[in-house]
Amino acid sequence: MYHRILVPLEHSSTDEHIVNHVRILARFCQASVVLIHVADGWAARNIRHLALRESEEMKKDRAYIERIAAEMVRDGFAAEAVLATGDPATEIAAAALHENCDLIAMATHGHRLIGDVVYGSVANEVRHKSMIPVLLVRAPLSGKRSEPT
Repeated sequence: MYHRILVPLEHSSTDEHIVNHVRILARFCQASVVLIHVADGWAARNIRHLALRESEEMKKDRAYIERIAAEMVRDGFAAEAVLATGDPATEIAAAALHENCDLIAMATHGHRLIGDVVYGSVANEVRHKSMIPVLLVRAPLSGKRSEPT
């Protein structure tokens, strides 16, 4: 089955949904989990080229994913956190390879037609860029919580 699962997080309310699903899957497969957030603000996209320091937003993003990883470790999972910078889809696909993951599990908002054109779809780009299987879990509509089945 799966041994190492990459879980992209947005630092939004949809994260709880995918993390809950991955907890069940990782426990079943006895897989380790790599949580990743791709910071894509101006500082994050130029950090390497201009030798910039982490922005306050990036520091908050790092603390966020490290907190979730620590919670998972506390609950008995092998979990770690990675903060990447740049284009989200490219960095997620690359991290899956660098981290030796055999599954990418991510939440999707389920935009349709105009929504995908206006907002783009990182999930769709990852699906096309990655040679690793991608599990897409549709997040509930805003304000609604659903329990994994």
